[in-house]
Amino acid sequence: MTVHTTIDDHGVALVTLDRPERKNAFDGDQWDAAAAALDGARADHRVAAVVITGASGDFSAGVDLSAFGEQKERTDGFSTDYEAFMHSLLAFDKPLLAAVDGAAIGIGATLPLHADVVHVGDALRMRFPFVSLGLVPEGAASVLLERVVGRRRAGELLLAAEWIDAAAAVEHGLATAAHASDALLDATLSRARELAQWPVSALQATKATMLDPQRDGLWAAVQREMTGMTELAMSPENLEAVTAFMEKRDPDFAQFRA
Repeated sequence: MTVHTTIDDHGVALVTLDRPERKNAFDGDQWDAAAAALDGARADHRVAAVVITGASGDFSAGVDLSAFGEQKERTDGFSTDYEAFMHSLLAFDKPLLAAVDGAAIGIGATLPLHADVVHVGDALRMRFPFVSLGLVPEGAASVLLERVVGRRRAGELLLAAEWIDAAAAVEHGLATAAHASDALLDATLSRARELAQWPVSALQATKATMLDPQRDGLWAAVQREMTGMTELAMSPENLEAVTAFMEKRDPDFAQFRA
């Protein structure tokens, strides 16, 4: 299993992304397992709040490029494993907390934008890398990032694809608190247990008042981003970016400006 869920006596479910050999990067199985974990926690009357984290010091390095382009046939109406996961993420109606450390790249950076509380560790290396890959944002980041950090900062983070450490994440509002890496998970679980003491019905209703007016717009953003991804994936610039990554060198995008 690439995602593990445990539920404690306080009603907090801990969802752990667990592909440490790939820094918890997402492949088809992990998209489905993460969606199932969220769907299961949403339906489970024992669960009042969820903490999502990554195994072995990393949150997620994004999409596993070694599995990029792989897609099994689906029968649930969704075109991709990623789209099905995003539907589950946007539908999740209980408090969602993220404990984020180490690599948090691509979906590893955009997934926490959907969390109600984000705590980070001091080893954080976060990045919205999409333009550097010749692509557009994913995870509704094209909308959510601006709401979280403001228009100018969002434009800079997306267009510059710069690295973000723990201090910058808190400064920008991407995280509410930073901790030593070895204290991160306990601190986030403690916060989740504070939330979980309240009636689940009130937690869900409060989250609904905040998110219900936004969900249609966020789903539309996901669809626009998917269209952009389809148009740019396998373009010369994208292929150069992927090839450079595999060859451990800097990409040469200047060749396409001649």
